[in-house]
Amino acid sequence: MATEDRERWDRRFATADPGRPGPPSALVGREDLVPVREARPGGERPDDAAGRALDLACGRGTVAVWLAARGFATTAVDVSPEALRLTGELAATHGVAVTTVRADLDDGLPAAAAGPFDVVVCQRFRDPALYPVLPRLLTPGGLLVVTVLSTVGDAGGSYRAGPGELHAAFSHLDVLVDEEGRGEAHLVARVPPPVALRRST
Repeated sequence: MATEDRERWDRRFATADPGRPGPPSALVGREDLVPVREARPGGERPDDAAGRALDLACGRGTVAVWLAARGFATTAVDVSPEALRLTGELAATHGVAVTTVRADLDDGLPAAAAGPFDVVVCQRFRDPALYPVLPRLLTPGGLLVVTVLSTVGDAGGSYRAGPGELHAAFSHLDVLVDEEGRGEAHLVARVPPPVALRRST
């Protein structure tokens, strides 16, 4: 990401409302697709055994804090220090722990995002080069949640996905939600569990 773009995001988040925890857009009304895990009281970070979640391009951290409140050991990644500051403050306000990582996703995923995760969210950050990588971050049965700006129902632009882009990229997964319209595309999918080999008799 160019320095001027990074500075623009910092300026935006420096004056942003802290927001409230909530699910990613693709899961609104479908929150039960992300189970509630057993969380530890007092904001202590859950054990990895309780489930791990990754929020890429986390912005203010509303999704990351929502995931943490559901009991996931959550890592939030963003290029903007101001965004990560808001994420940390929102987590503290709601008594949960979120690990924040500053990284430019244009340079690829940071080591902290190596996985495996039970849930991976990437909302309104589009880089088709990341599409093949995202499912590999997930455990078998893990949930992938992606929202990007789309040309469907919008005038278009260089940062917007064309029709069917997400479906084409992730059709090898078990697709649960595939929606396009009003300038956005949403996809929710699960990584299929490994096929058990039959033992010959």
